[in-house]
Amino acid sequence: MIEQFTQGFAMAMRLDTVTMMSFGLFAGMLVGALPGFTTLMAMAILLPISFFLDPIVGIPFLLGIYKGGIFGGSVPAILISMPGTGASVATSRDGYKLTQKGQSRKALDMALVASVIGDTASDIFTIAMIFPIAFLVMQFGPPELFAVLLMSLVVISATSGANPLKSLMMIMLGLWLSFIGTDPLGGVERFTFGSFDLKSGIPLLPMLIGVFALPEVASVVIRNEKARKLTSLVGERMNWPDLRRCLPTIGRSTVIGTAVGIVPGLGQIVAAMMGYSAAKNASKHPETFGEGELEGVAAAEAANNAVNGPTMVPLLTLGIPGDNVTAILLGAFVAQGLRPGPQLFEEQGATVFAILVAMVIANLLFLVIGYLSIPFFSKLVTIKTSVLIPLVIMFAFAGTYVYRSDPVDLLMLVVFGIFGIIARAARFDVMPMVMGFILGPSMEYAFGQTMAMAGGDATGFFLTERIGALCILLATPVIGFLLWKRLNAKSASIGAPGH
Repeated sequence: MIEQFTQGFAMAMRLDTVTMMSFGLFAGMLVGALPGFTTLMAMAILLPISFFLDPIVGIPFLLGIYKGGIFGGSVPAILISMPGTGASVATSRDGYKLTQKGQSRKALDMALVASVIGDTASDIFTIAMIFPIAFLVMQFGPPELFAVLLMSLVVISATSGANPLKSLMMIMLGLWLSFIGTDPLGGVERFTFGSFDLKSGIPLLPMLIGVFALPEVASVVIRNEKARKLTSLVGERMNWPDLRRCLPTIGRSTVIGTAVGIVPGLGQIVAAMMGYSAAKNASKHPETFGEGELEGVAAAEAANNAVNGPTMVPLLTLGIPGDNVTAILLGAFVAQGLRPGPQLFEEQGATVFAILVAMVIANLLFLVIGYLSIPFFSKLVTIKTSVLIPLVIMFAFAGTYVYRSDPVDLLMLVVFGIFGIIARAARFDVMPMVMGFILGPSMEYAFGQTMAMAGGDATGFFLTERIGALCILLATPVIGFLLWKRLNAKSASIGAPGH
């Protein structure tokens, strides 16, 4: 393992890796700082660039967009009370109040430092824990893998929204879409409707760009936002007493964000709200939260950035994306020929270490680039977003086409884009559908192997030989229900007056 770590460290320090990671960070911050644009959109439209790069360059490039985008969303949240991402909603509560008090520079500095501390600590935790977890996962057989994948889908449906029935419907749709093409076990064509183009299944890239990027574009067009008044940075910079006062809050939020990041389906928004709520409850002066409290900015930013590292644990060990952004990352892994799961650690251990070390290096670059670029990003909030829409659409179509140069992919992009827009209007979350589509082939293969091992007596097989898998299957509906109930109660509490 030490040899793999040494090799991975050397790979992560390559000049091209650091350069593209820096570019990804800058691009992520730039898109995140544009009001109405999201990290998800940036990841979706820039994903094809990674396909033409070496895996150890392309994956860190996307990780840079991911990390930069989350922080970039705090810029419009603080300056004009318009969160660039959902994860910045909690930040806007106190960040904008600080801007009104003439302390916007201090708020942005705190957002940057809290983000870096939270993200770095969670990345180190991930590096320390991911290989022991991977070793445990290596002991899994097909029954255990099927049970864990099924539980992941149930957890995702329970945590994706207030209506688990809608999430379950979207997961079933995603599973059905994954069945289109050739059966991996029997080699029989399914649901192709006589179309030659569907024999190899539905391509992942047009689906990802279609359901994630195009609805975001449509949302910006519908809002038709006007140009904003120029906002300038004012006030003192953050100093050491400010940071020292907020360190306990940053530490608490980092722990919360790390725990949330491990659970598939929760993501930054939940972490930020939980971190903010915990900071307010622990404060000796909770009445100042929502009125321009620097700790409020630190709590939300540390929590939402601490999610970034731990989401890689289920992604790399089991191939289970933690949220919609890591679903795009999974698409990049697959396109690069890296299939996340236990085998990845056996066959590509150095590459896994390189990606994890790159995440820590990205945080150091993040601090430098963010500190120097804050004045520039603060001016982006004045740009009228409709001016940028044609560019985004061009990148979406060009990126979809260049990967396989197949016109059918453009048709798929349009179909899934329209579907994504309709689903958003009907308040259906598309993330469970994408998760079902991604996890469907692995689940089907594990299920087929399990049935072959059972030899026609599945009940006796699980009762006598696979007690662990049986326990996971029996606990799945209970865990799903408890998570859904607790998260809905928490959301109601946070949204209640006074919170």
